[in-house]
Amino acid sequence: MRDPRSIAVLGVTGYTGFELATLLLRHPGVPPPAFYVRETNGYHCLSQLFPQLRSRAEAPLRTLALDAVTSSDAGTAFLATPHEVSAEHAPRLRDAGIRVIDLSGAFRFASAETFTSWYKLPAPHADRLADAVYGLPEFYADEIRKANLVANPGCYATSVILPLRPLLQAGLVDKSQNIVCDCKSGASGAGKEPRRDLHFVEVGENFRAYNLFSHRHTPEILEHTGIPESQLVFTTHLLPVARGILSTIYVSLDSPQSSGDIEKLYRDAFAGKPMVRVWPAGKLPELQHVTNTNFCDIGFTLDKSGKRLIVVSCLDNLGKGAAGQAVQNFNLMMNFQEQAGLL
Repeated sequence: MRDPRSIAVLGVTGYTGFELATLLLRHPGVPPPAFYVRETNGYHCLSQLFPQLRSRAEAPLRTLALDAVTSSDAGTAFLATPHEVSAEHAPRLRDAGIRVIDLSGAFRFASAETFTSWYKLPAPHADRLADAVYGLPEFYADEIRKANLVANPGCYATSVILPLRPLLQAGLVDKSQNIVCDCKSGASGAGKEPRRDLHFVEVGENFRAYNLFSHRHTPEILEHTGIPESQLVFTTHLLPVARGILSTIYVSLDSPQSSGDIEKLYRDAFAGKPMVRVWPAGKLPELQHVTNTNFCDIGFTLDKSGKRLIVVSCLDNLGKGAAGQAVQNFNLMMNFQEQAGLL
């Protein structure tokens, strides 16, 4: 019988994969995972690939082959692989009785058509979508605990859904007005593959918007907030920093509210949710408060009318936006403390 504490990590050479390795190697509840990559370059241990991990427990590095993973004793697999690779590998891992936490976008949507439309890739995994649970612990913890396939949310989507959903569930949002989500991310969010527009001289001392009306995290926001696409203005920008996301969200409220009411709403919504920190009314978080953590910090300011609300959420795109959230989901699946290995 497979032990779910025995972990296989597929893909570790990217920024998210390395962050995941760092977290899992310090996790108090699991032995060192086995790491699988396309090219080992003759290395047999992860610390040979990443010398900065030499002080951690040694972990094997193996050539990625599905048969090698399914024939191992792994009970849980983390997929830090491209979308199309996850779409192919996850069903085979599940058929072998291995639980899967997928950090790609392959299983994030209820409809395969949504994935194909936004990611411009085929969806050979369509019949598995009903088995996947969207891995946002603050809203789907009960489902995640029972899941065998978890689709880790996108980093921007996490930074928008967490602050917006409590307002929408409380019926406070004026549905006749647009919701503007002005989001900014560090360069590691674009991945490690070399691209001209991500060269240092292109990013440093620069700031630009990208993928307007076409960002792949848009349908996640729509699906998990219930906002109509015509009401959402979601803009993404590239910051000249390595990591972190700051989202500034502009909301018109249906009726006047007090700052105390809004703060109480957020504190009630995230009571017992250790990875979300609500700031006092009028205080706003910054990137430096959350980088290299798994926290999402939420602050807000309300105008004098009580009807115009600006919410600022901050998180680390490699932490709460990716690898940290994946470990948080794993903790729920294992009935560990939710923050195990993350503080």
